[in-house]
Amino acid sequence: MTDLVVGIGLVLVIEGLIWALVPDLGARLLQAMAAVPQSTVRYCGWSCVGVGLLLVWLVRG
Repeated sequence: MTDLVVGIGLVLVIEGLIWALVPDLGARLLQAMAAVPQSTVRYCGWSCVGVGLLLVWLVRG
């Protein structure tokens, strides 16, 4: 459970850095994402999930 909380904390730090350091870039990224087809966004999301699980498995295994 501790690892889960640490993981969520790291995600918040990385996401927060974008909005704190370059908020204009964050807004442009959101606009660009709105133009991408939903199927592509979903594919990229599941790809990130897979890569993340692989990384966790490699590091923890």
